[in-house]
Amino acid sequence: MAKKRVAIIGGGSSGLCAIKSCLDEGMEPVCFERTNDIGGLWRYEENPEEGRASIYKSVIINTSKEMMCFSDFPIPDDFPNYMHNSKIMEYFRMYAKHFDLLNYVRFKTSVCHVTRRPDFSTTGQWDVVTETDGKQESSIFDGILVCSGHHTYAHLPLHTFPGIEKFRGCYLHSREYKNPQEFSDKRVIVIGIGNSGGDLAVEISHTAKQCLVGRTQNFIARHEPARGWKNILPRKESQQCLKRCKEFLCLGDSIDFNIGAKEEEIAEEINTKVFLSTRRGAWILNRVGDEGYPMDIVLSTRLNAVLNKFLATSMVNKWAEKRLNARFSHSHYGLQPTHRILNQHPTVNDDLPNRIISGKVLVKPNVSEFTETAAIFEDGTKEDNIDAVVFATGYSFSFPFLESCVEVVNNQISLYKFVFPPHLEKPTLAFIGLVQPLGAIMPISELQCRWATRVFKGLNSLPSMSDMMADITQKKEEMAKRYVKSPRHTIQVDFVQYMDEIASLTGVKPNVLSLFLTDPKLAMEVFFGPCTPYQYRLSGPGKWDGARRAIVTQKERIIRPMKTRSIGDSTSYSSVPFLLKIVCVVALFAVILAYF
Repeated sequence: MAKKRVAIIGGGSSGLCAIKSCLDEGMEPVCFERTNDIGGLWRYEENPEEGRASIYKSVIINTSKEMMCFSDFPIPDDFPNYMHNSKIMEYFRMYAKHFDLLNYVRFKTSVCHVTRRPDFSTTGQWDVVTETDGKQESSIFDGILVCSGHHTYAHLPLHTFPGIEKFRGCYLHSREYKNPQEFSDKRVIVIGIGNSGGDLAVEISHTAKQCLVGRTQNFIARHEPARGWKNILPRKESQQCLKRCKEFLCLGDSIDFNIGAKEEEIAEEINTKVFLSTRRGAWILNRVGDEGYPMDIVLSTRLNAVLNKFLATSMVNKWAEKRLNARFSHSHYGLQPTHRILNQHPTVNDDLPNRIISGKVLVKPNVSEFTETAAIFEDGTKEDNIDAVVFATGYSFSFPFLESCVEVVNNQISLYKFVFPPHLEKPTLAFIGLVQPLGAIMPISELQCRWATRVFKGLNSLPSMSDMMADITQKKEEMAKRYVKSPRHTIQVDFVQYMDEIASLTGVKPNVLSLFLTDPKLAMEVFFGPCTPYQYRLSGPGKWDGARRAIVTQKERIIRPMKTRSIGDSTSYSSVPFLLKIVCVVALFAVILAYF
């Protein structure tokens, strides 16, 4: 029997694990990548490419290496826990080389059209038209894996900002931002407080001109500076600059600019403030959690998943918000949202509070109107002489190469478990990575691929169309009830819960109760420790012999890149205190059947 041929659209992280999953199931993958390299979103390019997400040069991922790795290929222990985009690309290349994936990628090839064949109802096959170097080619495939992601098209809602058309400064979407030097000595507004908005506000604040507004005094005093020191402002420029100053040293009726700045320190003295405009505020998480471990390692556990299932949402919100406010008061910093922490995708940023407290970033409400040179905010305040506006307003997604069998409306798409269209006669089309998880995307994409390829092969089946539609409707209602209305909140999933959901359908969900009886040490790590991707290689299809070792040694790989100075033995990491573990183990047997 001939191998099933599967077309994979996109050579990013999802595309790579799609190739491997096809190979694992004995199918023939053909991956179409429109650019000349793998990596997708995580491959930095100086010039943004149309129809492809684009990152800035300094991007560091918000999920730690043990949580984001592919399930049978741990990231090297000497790699940092939170990796720069260049290290992520290095990992992707190692993965592709190890499993010999590049032989199945057709670079510089765009997918033009994907349509059902006339006999689709019986064969499930597709016609795929591609283009390479201006030449089109048509091929027949038994399955389609769409791995183009959801960070594709810039969402730039200019119609919601009156006056932007007459604004004389420059404005751009965050996908066009590359480095802060572009904004040196400019007064900048960053609109949006998602992960990109927070990052850009912090980074630009190191180079942007100080936001200066204010009043003048009677005259400027000037005298020769002491040796090794320099007047901050020349005499002729003093009066003009003073009109823009908000903060200055006033002694009686004179203002002295010789206030203690060495020449090499002047640049930092007179620059750096950025306006960060937010419509509704945000809860800010930092990457570093308890005892200095990665935050997602601390939070993404099966124990926490059980607690979230059985505790009232209000209790979880109160506990989480109290912890975040213990770091810094979101109210005092102008970030306090009206919604609770579980009602919005949180923003991860380690440096934003530091830039706010040092006066380099000023948090403002939403912009109600732009003039030629200024921005007027919803609280009535106005900031003049704005040079640039960066819209960190996210992305939208669409699939123009697909026929009308799949429709995207208001950034929403009806997919069973966010993967399969429910109405096709044959389940031979799947979308990979089209989720916004509270956690890492790579292992989710990988598990989706493992499930989808088994469905393509007929080893797993889907429920009836009515059952799938009921599940889709339920998930949409749950998202609408939980999250504030936003294009960002149409494909939200919780990491552990969603991974377990797909794992159950694939037959690879770990049996925690059985592990407690057969391998207590492993069970303790699986239940109380981080829910790392290796857990989904312990049993079932695609079982990996190295999964157990990867789980019990994962904390060693976490500590290794941080502990670069030997200080002897230190206290080992514990997810929860030992006595609490004992109590939880006893209680576990009372609830585990209901959960597992």
